[in-house]
Amino acid sequence: MRLLAAYFAYIAYLRATFLIAACALPIWATAQNDMQNGKTGAVWPTRAVRILVGFPGGSTPDMAARTLAEPLAKALGQPVIIENRPGASGNIAADQVAKANDGHTLGVVINGNLTSAKLLFPKLPYDPAKDFAPISLLATAPLLLVAPASQPGGAAFFAAARRGGSQWNYGSVGNGSVAHLGMELLKSRAPGVAPLHVPYPGNPQVVTAMLGGQIQMALMPPGVAMPHVRSGKLRAIGLAGGRSALVPDVPPLADAGLRNVNLEVWTALVGPVSLSKAAQTRLAQEVPRILREADTRQKLFDQGWQAVGSSPEGLKRRIQDEAAMLGSIIQTRGIKIE
Repeated sequence: MRLLAAYFAYIAYLRATFLIAACALPIWATAQNDMQNGKTGAVWPTRAVRILVGFPGGSTPDMAARTLAEPLAKALGQPVIIENRPGASGNIAADQVAKANDGHTLGVVINGNLTSAKLLFPKLPYDPAKDFAPISLLATAPLLLVAPASQPGGAAFFAAARRGGSQWNYGSVGNGSVAHLGMELLKSRAPGVAPLHVPYPGNPQVVTAMLGGQIQMALMPPGVAMPHVRSGKLRAIGLAGGRSALVPDVPPLADAGLRNVNLEVWTALVGPVSLSKAAQTRLAQEVPRILREADTRQKLFDQGWQAVGSSPEGLKRRIQDEAAMLGSIIQTRGIKIE
């Protein structure tokens, strides 16, 4: 009898196990389907990822984006394609990122697209505070004041600029860019220095204009300017801010008597606010990790960038703090862009 009871208990156990497995199959199948459909984000990305850059090839944001692209493609297991959409100080590309709904479009943007654009362009087609999912601050660089090599350095440069008055011009990567606002801040700190603003699509065009004599000064990242400084074609006047490991031999502008000009440029990776939470989470993990790698940091350093990497929350705070600072410059200088 005991054997018979044990037998029936065993049969009951098998039936219960079978029923549990049978009930679990639909749940497992649904989970698998959800993963394949991207609902859980387990397989994001499912195809190539696009990164839009609002400046031409060879510009500093473009170089930073391309440095990120290869290791990010390896990490994600999908191609990462850089697409240049220059124009309107990067705002054209930023708007396209904000409106993307394919789940696989990101953007490498600069300070101005997220901080000052809304203050400067009343008809800006996107809202920097509402239309983006911040992912990570990528890299920063000080602003370097440069001039043609024929100009003197140090305090003598500012004396020459005062004599030139409004007959001199300065270039930037566009209306409302940090380089534009930085020069207006510089002018407010140096009475009598009054060059007129000439916007260009990108820093390579600013350099070309300076070498051609169309402009007499510009603020730009060291990665663009220093090759021309080292070749003797441009002169480094000074850094907006303190000394930098990127250009240890270049003095701050304060050494030439120009104080309280502290600005830097930066690039950040963002997605549209519609980007899935799974995608945002994975990118927020992978991008800072990539920026901690020695090879990536060295490549960015060689381009004139200091690799950073941040949390989405850290990038959001940076945007808020800098928007307040740049807003003060815009208000004080009465800058308006129609």
